[in-house]
Amino acid sequence: MSSLAYPAETSSVLVDLKRRLRRTASPRLWHLLRDARTHARLLRYRFIGRPRGAGETAKAYARRMREGFFETYCCGRGLDIGYGGDLLCENCMGWDLEHGDAQRLDGLRDESFDFAYSSHTLEHVADATRALRNWYRVVKRGGYLILFLPDRDLYEKRRTLPSRWNPEHRRFFLLDRDEPPDTVGLLPMIARTIPEAVLVSARRCCDGHTIADPMTHSDGEYSLEVILQRRIHEYPDRTAE
Repeated sequence: MSSLAYPAETSSVLVDLKRRLRRTASPRLWHLLRDARTHARLLRYRFIGRPRGAGETAKAYARRMREGFFETYCCGRGLDIGYGGDLLCENCMGWDLEHGDAQRLDGLRDESFDFAYSSHTLEHVADATRALRNWYRVVKRGGYLILFLPDRDLYEKRRTLPSRWNPEHRRFFLLDRDEPPDTVGLLPMIARTIPEAVLVSARRCCDGHTIADPMTHSDGEYSLEVILQRRIHEYPDRTAE
């Protein structure tokens, strides 16, 4: 769920090893190994902290600096959901597996952050609709929710699951349209889930992207970036699930 990324060659090798193990191990053994690894990481992060690392958010930093992104959308107190050690900016609080369920954000009050950001997380969660509602819930009126996630055609370069590069992806995303069974349109999903949100911008980000070969991991940026603003005066409050 984190935005921390391995180099392309390492990512490909790790995915191949995971696939081989999953094919040869029994389902019970596979789930036990996966759960043990997850719990060991969580204990380490809770007691000694999560290490910093450069991932998809860091890749976008130079572009965002040029565009005035930080002074426009990242003023005040922020929340970076699924940050994976790659924090958007210093005035953000990071939230990841060691802090709780990213779909619920238990313990965080409604309208408690000036902005919330999530990089490469929505494709991992079991219930993307619940996650989106709760991410919006913690944003103050007049604040921003910023979504950054892999574009199917730039990153996955295939139409159906599983992902070649991350077997933990539960769905693919395009910007403007659903393509069942595995691809969700991000803008249609937002319209269905939080129709009261104001769309500020929606774009494909591909700075430095040069690799079109579907069998080779992409370089550069390969993401969708959508910025929403919560209205200062909006409809009666929705109850997040």
